[in-house]
Order: sequence, then structure tokens, then C-alpha cells
Amino acid sequence: MDAFLSALSMLTAVDALLAVVAGTLVGIIIGALPGLGSLLAITMALPLTFVLGQGASIALLLGIYCGSIYGGSLSAILINTPGTPQSAATVLDGFPMARRGDAGLALGWSTTASAFGGILATIILAVASPLLAKIGIRFGPVEYFALGLFALTCIVTVSRDNLVKGLLAGLLGLFVAVVGQDPVTGYLRYDFGVFDLSAGIGLVPFLVGLFALSEVFWRAAEKKDEIGPVIRSAFQLPGLAELRRRAMVLVKSSLIGTWIGTLPGVGAASASMVSYAEAKRSSPNKDKFGTGEPDGLIASEAANNAVSSGAMVPTLSLGVPGDPITAVMLGALVLQGVTPGPRLFLENQSLVLFIFMMLFVANICMFLGGMLMSPLFSRILRLPEPLLMACVVVLVATGTYSINANPFDLLVVLIAGIAGFLLRYNGFPLAPMVIGFVLSPMIEQSLRQGLILNQGSFIAFATSPIAAVLFALTALFLLWPVIRLVQRRLRPERRRRPSSDY
Repeated sequence: MDAFLSALSMLTAVDALLAVVAGTLVGIIIGALPGLGSLLAITMALPLTFVLGQGASIALLLGIYCGSIYGGSLSAILINTPGTPQSAATVLDGFPMARRGDAGLALGWSTTASAFGGILATIILAVASPLLAKIGIRFGPVEYFALGLFALTCIVTVSRDNLVKGLLAGLLGLFVAVVGQDPVTGYLRYDFGVFDLSAGIGLVPFLVGLFALSEVFWRAAEKKDEIGPVIRSAFQLPGLAELRRRAMVLVKSSLIGTWIGTLPGVGAASASMVSYAEAKRSSPNKDKFGTGEPDGLIASEAANNAVSSGAMVPTLSLGVPGDPITAVMLGALVLQGVTPGPRLFLENQSLVLFIFMMLFVANICMFLGGMLMSPLFSRILRLPEPLLMACVVVLVATGTYSINANPFDLLVVLIAGIAGFLLRYNGFPLAPMVIGFVLSPMIEQSLRQGLILNQGSFIAFATSPIAAVLFALTALFLLWPVIRLVQRRLRPERRRRPSSDY
């Protein structure tokens, strides 16, 4: 009880409340600017932690973390550009909703799903963080490989219009991701003697170029003077009936994000892809995914925002950061005199409770901030299209360059933009390419590490219980259309007999 009261007093401190509100709003703005992202936002805020107290510093970082992940969905929905890599899957259905005139509803769903996922994950974190940490430890390279393979199946689900082209685009994404240094041996691959390629293709320049710049080229090729009345709807929260109807997607996606957040090194981008694949598999509207289906938008946003809380489990319980962002936050905690690890829950319960409470407050601030700022961002779409596209190009260039101050990143953006335009022109979907690119590092590294640990034998991949379940789900998912086809052919058609009750 004393620990709870101490945490509550830290929470109600004026400087902590101001810090979380300011951090959340700044995080939303930075997250919405293509190319900047959560990691840059938190890194920029680190110097402030030297002058703020412990509670205010933690509140500021948590607010920026939650706000920036949500902010990436704003540009993903409005200008077809994921503001952060975590919002890569949000583009798939968010922007099509905006194109058909439901931008306000798309923003409402994004805000609601983001807050719901973050709050539910925080509650789970507060109740079961020690248990979740133990589950996370059980995941090794074999289990990570099985998880990545399962997530990769969503290439099939988003390529139903042209499966062959979708698979080719996915393979292209897998190939582009292996450019650079081998993660196991350190040898360079496909660098063609170009020094800048030795570090690989950056995720942010690739995504920004593939979506944002290709969209600019596409709009220019259409030669339209007006963006039209497509994206002029006001911010709109979904109704209670719609919330009830899609409650299962909200809960399941939040649970997936929380669980994957507890796995060190996976990250929110992979979580949103896994959640999207599962939502597509189980949704009654699976045929509408990729055309503006709210379930796809909900799955992505609920999962990637749940990761922000789930990733704190290994960070606090084990001292192992769940992703690069929490790695920076781990350093900030150490600077504040906090030593993460198993004894933290025993020796400093009040601080742990304060972090849980502040995550809850940060998600509420994110919801309110989203309601306030989403309409402001949607106003940019009232600009004439040439001016809007010019703004997109400027944001893309400045945001991408600001990450590493490397001109080569701008070249990557340009090449990815041209490639994206050519792929779209020839009927290749972009979503499978992004899925392959995002999941390729985890799949390759975990596969090779698993083989090294098991002397090159694949037997361990079949004997691991967790991996076996994931492999079975993958096989079932891929074979389900065939199973349904066989069932329909074996099942005789039941013809309705004419009624004789006259």
C-alpha cells in the first residue's frame, strides 16, 4: 500500500503531468512527420532528462514513445506515407479508406485502436509482467523463425488479386533486405563495391520512398489539378455499434501486440504485420483487406501501440530492451539511477507502479491529443494537389536526411520511389514487398542462428512445441483455401425443396 501511495504522489506531481502531456503532443507531431520516428524523438529528448527530475523524465519519455507510434498513422492514412516504420501496415487499409472519403472515420479508428491497444497492454503489463517475462525468455531463434514465417503468410492474403505478382514483390522485398552486412558472419553481400550499401538499405528511406515518393510520381502521372473531395471528411469516432462489432479484432490485436512486445528484438513493425495477417485470416471481411477495411487498420494500430507497453516487460524485468527505442529508454533509466532487472520489482515497487500508471496516463493523453490534432492534420488535404505533393517531397527529404545526415539515404528514397511507381504501373502490389522487407532480417537471422545452435540440423525446428504450433498455423493458413475447395466439392448441394404448406 505504501508503494502505491508513493507512486500516486509521483504521478500527481505537476512537473510529471506537464511532461507526459507535452511529450505525447510532441511525439504525435514528430511521429506524423515522415522519416523522423520514435527513436529520433526520444533521442532528441534525452538531454532534457538531465535537468528534469526522475518522475518527470520518465513521464516525458513515455509520452513521446506512445505519441510517436500513434502519430505515424496520421501520415499513413492521409498521405499514404507511414510516418514511422511501425505504421507500415496501417497504410494498407488506412489510405484506401481516406481515398474513398472516409478519412475522418479512418483517423477515428486509428485513434481508438491505438488508445485501446496501449491501455489494455498496460493493464496486462501491470498484472502479469513477471509471467510475460518468463514466456519471452522461452523464445529462441527457432521460435522467432516460426513466428516470422507465420507473419510472412500475409503476403498471400494481400495478393489475392494477383498472387503471382504479389509473391514476386514479396521475394523482391526479402532480397532487398539482405543487401549489406551478413548478420552472422559479417561478410558484405550485394554491395557492388558501394561503401554506403555496406550498412544495408535503411527501413525508413525504403518505406518513405516506396510509398510517399511513388505516390507523388503517380499523382503527377495522372495529371490531375485537384485532389478532389475524397479526403475532406471531418474527424469521426466510430459508433458504439461498430465498436461492439469489431471488439474481437481490437482485443485480439492488442493481445498479439502485447505478447510480441515482450519478445526482445522483434519490434512494433513486425507485431503489426503479424496482427494484420491474423486479422485477415479470421475476419469475415477478409476479401476487403487492402481496399479500406477498418479491421486491417484496427489490427495494425492496436498491435503496434500495445507493443509500447509490452516492450517495457523485458526492459524492466530483465534489463533487456525489447526494441531500439526501449534500448534508449533503458539508458535513460540508468542515468536516472534506476537499475532494471529482476530485483527492480522487489526493491523499487513504487517506481514500477509509477511507470505502469504513467503508461496509462500517456495513452489517455494520446487519445485526447489524437482527437485534437487529427483534424488539424487532415486540413492539409484541402490544399491544392501540386502544393500538397510539394510539401510531401520536402517532408520526405528533410525527415529522411535528418536521421543520419547521409545524402545516400536521399538516393535510396529516390530509387525506392521510382521502383514503387514502376511496380504500381505494372500491377504489382507494394504491400507484399514491404512485408518481405520488414520480416526478412528476423527470419534470416533466427534461421541461421537456429541451425548453428543445432549443428545444422532442422530437427529442433520440428521438436520445439512453440515453433510446432506456429508451423501448424502457417500450414493451415496456406492450405485453408484448398481445404475449403475440397469440402465444397465433397459436400452435395442441398437444394431447397418446394414447400407444400399452402
